[in-house]
Amino acid sequence: MSEEPQPQPQQPAGKPKRPRRTGWRRIIPTWRMVLGTFVIGVLLLAGLFFLGYSLVKIPPANALATKQANVYMYADGSVIARDGEVNRENVTLAQMSKPAQHAILAAEDRDFYTESAVDPKAMLRAAWNTATGKGKQSGSTITQQYVKNYYLRQEQTVTRKVKEFFIAIKLDREKSKDEILEGYLNTSFFGRNSYGIQAAAQAYYGMDAKDLDAAHAAYLAALVNAPSEYDVVAHPENKAGAVARWNYVLDGMVTKGWLKASERAGLKFPMPKESSTSTGLSGQRGYIVRTVQDYLIRNKMVDKEDLEFGGYRITTTLQKKRQDAFVDAVDDKLMSRLDPKKRKVDSYVRAGGASVDPKTGKVVAMYNGVDYVKQYTPNATRRDFQVGSTFKPFVFTAAVQNESTTRDGRPITPNTVYDGTNRRPVQGWQGKYYAPANEDDVSYGDISVRSATNKSVNAVYAQMAVDVGPQKVKDTAVKLGLPTATPDLEPYPSIALGTATASVLDMAEAYATLANHGKRGTYTMIEKVTKDGAEVVEMPHRKPSQAVTREAADTTTSVLQSVVDSGTATAAQAAGRPAAGKTGTAEEDTAAWFAGYTPDLATVVAVMGQDPVTAKHKSLYGVMGLDRINGGGAPTEIWAQYTKAALKGKPVTDFDLELQKNAEVPQYPTSDPTQGDEDEGDEEETPSGEPSSGTGTEGQTGGETPGGPDGGTSAGQDGGGDGGGTDDGGTTDGGQNGATNDGGTTDGGAGGPGGQDGGTTTGQDGGTDTGGAGTTGTTAGFPTRRP
Repeated sequence: MSEEPQPQPQQPAGKPKRPRRTGWRRIIPTWRMVLGTFVIGVLLLAGLFFLGYSLVKIPPANALATKQANVYMYADGSVIARDGEVNRENVTLAQMSKPAQHAILAAEDRDFYTESAVDPKAMLRAAWNTATGKGKQSGSTITQQYVKNYYLRQEQTVTRKVKEFFIAIKLDREKSKDEILEGYLNTSFFGRNSYGIQAAAQAYYGMDAKDLDAAHAAYLAALVNAPSEYDVVAHPENKAGAVARWNYVLDGMVTKGWLKASERAGLKFPMPKESSTSTGLSGQRGYIVRTVQDYLIRNKMVDKEDLEFGGYRITTTLQKKRQDAFVDAVDDKLMSRLDPKKRKVDSYVRAGGASVDPKTGKVVAMYNGVDYVKQYTPNATRRDFQVGSTFKPFVFTAAVQNESTTRDGRPITPNTVYDGTNRRPVQGWQGKYYAPANEDDVSYGDISVRSATNKSVNAVYAQMAVDVGPQKVKDTAVKLGLPTATPDLEPYPSIALGTATASVLDMAEAYATLANHGKRGTYTMIEKVTKDGAEVVEMPHRKPSQAVTREAADTTTSVLQSVVDSGTATAAQAAGRPAAGKTGTAEEDTAAWFAGYTPDLATVVAVMGQDPVTAKHKSLYGVMGLDRINGGGAPTEIWAQYTKAALKGKPVTDFDLELQKNAEVPQYPTSDPTQGDEDEGDEEETPSGEPSSGTGTEGQTGGETPGGPDGGTSAGQDGGGDGGGTDDGGTTDGGQNGATNDGGTTDGGAGGPGGQDGGTTTGQDGGTDTGGAGTTGTTAGFPTRRP
């Protein structure tokens, strides 16, 4: 019996079962797998993004990005120098021209204002081009480049790129597009050690960023792509590539509507300067930077730490035309005449100079040395050389200011007669015996203050300092402009001879006060100080003060005019202007000075001697082949050439002087100034710090004279040895201006006051004057003409 087939189970109704994948189909992912992987990938990327976003913080700026140079400028805004290793000067977006902003956008990121902080497509495209050998390209937006410049470093690593990505996104949320663009333009490197558009504009074209037009801006924008390669001065062989990049930038500006096509067609490639403004400190630049820095810090205008951090734009009062004229004058009248190979002493020569506007007190020019990198000490501000006889005018100013009188009660005026005998003992001083020598040990006898100033007679001015009071002399010098703490500015008779070691700049300020009729302006070398476009230092606004009376200053000027007209400074006449001034020489001829002024400009010049190896002060005997160098030589010649050039084109003005009462009236001695002082100070102790001996040259400390007042002799002004004075009953016959003390008799004098203790003098007109008891006979017969 046949077996009946079993009935098959019924298939459930519905979707048919998918056949199992076999063969090569087994390696193809299903759509579910793709979808799942995609979802997981998206979730993973999102997780990583948010993890990175939360972990990566915006760091502080790197040191290089914030380091700036301080920029020092002349009064007209032209750059003197930049200090610091990084040549950067940050400016605001408002201080960058629109063409400058548009050029950089056209070169680096034309859609900056409309795109996001990152551009993934550009990043992928750059990566592909780099991988396929089309060269390394940046896919970074301006925001990313700014992040790299400002917050990160330049190394090409995955870590840095990841950080750059996340910081850029965060920064785009926290800062405006304008802020980011400003930061980018201040941190980008343009070559020539220039960071930022402002430094680049100066380095390549000597202009500010605010003045860049489309042509100049396009070239600077082109440099960002390849700074070293596209510098067409350093690499002329690459000019074609630089011009092509320049055209690319300009075309982009036209495309974006930032530049009209008609304007674009007329533009020519702007060749950068062969040599841009140096950022070094050679020549005068280093001296100026150092002097200005010291001034800012000393006057607490800027902290030292802040100044070192940089970013300041410092406009000085220095005027480029006058600064250049000063350098030329020193070169022409001094440096070009030196031959150190022939004369060793020529290697010792240093020069310093300072020029001040009398009406404002502003320093308009300085000379500090041949080169800051060769001689580091600024000669205009150093305080270690004696000022010599350039100090004498302050003694006379003090006399007029204080209405001082001589020992015998005569007012001190330009025509007051003093005894100019060489090594004449100073009378009335309570300190040690002091008898200064005149230059070359010349005796002048009786001589007016005006003539004594012309000839720089030490004996006269040492006595005048005592007559006025050394402390009053010091106070007057300080009022005129010398710092209170000037080294060796001590209240002794020697103060008159210039033992103080004020700087050239100090003396220029003091002489400027004399030129300004006794009014002292606000001495300054700073016009303004700005940072990030804003003034950050308030300039002093002190009004000019009347340091001394106009009569005191103007009468001093009248005396100093004579020095230029017929005294030791006749070389100053070459300036072609009404001038007043005084020469001076330091002890042992280690320095020669001339301090002078016109109504419009006060300038002081000093030639100094210093060993370049040991830095010791050295005598200048034999410099330029001369026996000696004095203030009337090179210093005055430099002054004259500089002053003529500095005032070129300015109207010639004369001094408007108001003199002291009876300034032109001769003031002859009426009694012996030694009255009551026979024993004063002969053996007294010298106060601490008082110079009491030394050789006698112009402006130097006089030496102690052996023998004392008894037995000393002097030559008469007009009568030579025949008119000499004789002490202790001595007699002189035939002298026109003879002096006789203690009962001495003079026959044949021109007529004058009688002698003493019964002494008789027969005058020219036959008159006889019998001196009263207890006084001492004096010089007789002075000429009625002004000495």
